[in-house]
Amino acid sequence: MEIVSDPQDMQAVALDWRKLGRRIAFVPTMGYFHDGHLSLMRYGREQGDRLVVSLFVNPAQFGPHEDLDRYPRALERDRTLAQETGVDVLYVPATTDMYPPGYQTYVTVEELSQPLCGASRPGHFRGVATVVLKLFNQVLPHLAVFGEKDYQQLVVIKRMVADLNVPVEVVGRPIVREADGLAMSSRNTYLNPEERRSALCLIKALTHARDRAAAGETEANRILAEVKQIITATPLTRLDYAMVVDPDTLQAVETIRGAARLAVAAWVGGTRLIDNMLLEVN
Repeated sequence: MEIVSDPQDMQAVALDWRKLGRRIAFVPTMGYFHDGHLSLMRYGREQGDRLVVSLFVNPAQFGPHEDLDRYPRALERDRTLAQETGVDVLYVPATTDMYPPGYQTYVTVEELSQPLCGASRPGHFRGVATVVLKLFNQVLPHLAVFGEKDYQQLVVIKRMVADLNVPVEVVGRPIVREADGLAMSSRNTYLNPEERRSALCLIKALTHARDRAAAGETEANRILAEVKQIITATPLTRLDYAMVVDPDTLQAVETIRGAARLAVAAWVGGTRLIDNMLLEVN
């Protein structure tokens, strides 16, 4: 496995692969790998002739009082895991190379960036869309793989790619969970044992909602009331939002027709966690 840090070097490697007809799969990450990340890498390894994984904690997607400085980092550990998973290039650009002095160009996906996490984290998806487009231009992938845990991010990136005619196939892959159902996240490391137990209210609420929809409940407000009750009744938790939305537009729906996406965000202690689940009415 090769480690590349310079954007021009990364682009040169990718151009050489493309000249040889190699199909490039790409997994963008902020590092501190867990099995969710590794599942995306394994899928990319199956789908591409060459696999690139980026590791970049993107300051443009963190707000002024968010956890940029304490976001977990473990480069050597990540390097070992990437190599064991069959990654060809671990791309680790520096912040000064991604955002050099005088940088002033950003990408905004207007409507999809507004609800859900966009309402709680102003500017977050501008930072996400910008860095992902830059990474696409540097890695030049044929295929890019994202996890569905960050469902809004996936929808935003798909819209950006379609709107800007970016020649990349964007694929979403299922959420990977711990044995007890908690969605895997690098931020789970912030939780103390009591908070970790309380965090299970998210999967409890989501599975309850899924079961209610499967049993024929179509009224989103009824499901949301029960979801909010489960989360707010749990110690150490504070609900940020719970919404039932159209899977494509992310607009709130009142009545579930066929399928919808339930998205939740909650503070558990001092840690903000997100999760989501597909609701299907039988």
